[in-house]
Amino acid sequence: MKNVTTNDILATAATLRQEVGSTFHAELTETIYIEAARLADRAVTRPGEHERFDLSRQIDRIVTSRLWGFPLMVALFALVFWITIEGANIPSALLAEFLIDTMHPWLKGLAAAIGLPWWLDGLLLDGMYLTTAWVVSVMLPPMAIFFPLFTLLEDLGYLPRVAFNLDNMFRKAGAHGKQSLSMMMGFGCNAAGVIATRVIDSPRERLIAMLTNNFALCNGRWPTQILIAMVFMGTLVPAALAGLVSAMAVVAVALLGVLLTFIVSWALSRTMLKGEVSTFSLELPPYRPPNVWQTIYTSVIDRTLFVLWRAIVFALPAGAIIWLSANVMIGDMSIAEHLITILAPIGWLMGLNGIILVAYLVAIPANEIVMPTILMLIVLVTGQHELGAGTGVLFEIGADEGIREFFALSGWTLLTAVNLMLFSLIHNPCSTTIYTIYQETRSLKWTAVAALLPLLMGIVVTILVAAVWRLF
Repeated sequence: MKNVTTNDILATAATLRQEVGSTFHAELTETIYIEAARLADRAVTRPGEHERFDLSRQIDRIVTSRLWGFPLMVALFALVFWITIEGANIPSALLAEFLIDTMHPWLKGLAAAIGLPWWLDGLLLDGMYLTTAWVVSVMLPPMAIFFPLFTLLEDLGYLPRVAFNLDNMFRKAGAHGKQSLSMMMGFGCNAAGVIATRVIDSPRERLIAMLTNNFALCNGRWPTQILIAMVFMGTLVPAALAGLVSAMAVVAVALLGVLLTFIVSWALSRTMLKGEVSTFSLELPPYRPPNVWQTIYTSVIDRTLFVLWRAIVFALPAGAIIWLSANVMIGDMSIAEHLITILAPIGWLMGLNGIILVAYLVAIPANEIVMPTILMLIVLVTGQHELGAGTGVLFEIGADEGIREFFALSGWTLLTAVNLMLFSLIHNPCSTTIYTIYQETRSLKWTAVAALLPLLMGIVVTILVAAVWRLF
């Protein structure tokens, strides 16, 4: 085969220009050939030439290699998650201090000054306002950190390399390689992850990505995972190792979610969503410095505030339901207490209890309020009202107040903690995500599948774990 030089290409372009005659077409053709020559000079090593140094190519040899690609990918995203969790602690605490410790008492005082009826005061302030304040203080800081970091990796050109690394695994699971991008976005927020599936052209494979995005551990479930891991797993080892063991437990749950993504994608592609895996051309763009202002705009306006607003819309009625369930009496018990009694046998089968199931029932609009709701319901059932701020009022307690003993009062064991972490990972999406799936699919059928499939999986998994645990 004859070697083609840059001069040969330019000569051909000049000849074509003479033959075409049209100035516009000639200039366009010449531009194309010049660009082709530039790309050829960059990418092709001709006989007798030394390989040219190309920074992007050298980096890709590491980040897309079979040996280093996956470890680096896991390490990088672990770093992103760590920065998100650690970086969100202080702003979350400041927001909670302002919205809950400062504004809530001030609003209570204002309500008393204007003579607001106790039930309206409780419904609006202890229910709707306090629940929404919890959601904002827990959700906003992690999203404000995670989404810019994620967008930064996207602008740098790294995310296409992630899709390249995971493409083969997703293809074997009957899904699309770009599902890796929506899955990673789901670790920040599942609703945002569902929106991110728009990068997938195939309707069938995009639907698979939507139905499995719930298994990415969103920031709304991190508080539950971290608290339970610290209180139950961390106390199993010496204090010096408590932090490491707790972190490993949470990472193990997150990796289990990734494994479930592959398993469920494989099952769906061979049952409800059969079809051929589509091929796609994945361009690996050169690494480039990000546009900082564009990154901030995209992450804050298009993602963080958009998702937060949807969560607030659903948190407001959730707060009303929580307060009403704890304060509306039927006979000598509240609605919440009746529900706890009814669900207690199912909770025992799942290795959980009625309090946890009721908390997940009333906290469907936002996973962020699961633990505060559980604490409130424990106070309601055990009668330790000195720990709370009133019936149906969400609150938190610190580790220095003996939180494990507090859980033990309602019969919690290590099995309860393990299955709570599993159920928190697998159970149905929050209402914000469910609504987003409906907006994207316009299908009640697939929205129902997205909500019920993980819920049934969560019930089955926890029942099996509880049965095995009690057997041995």
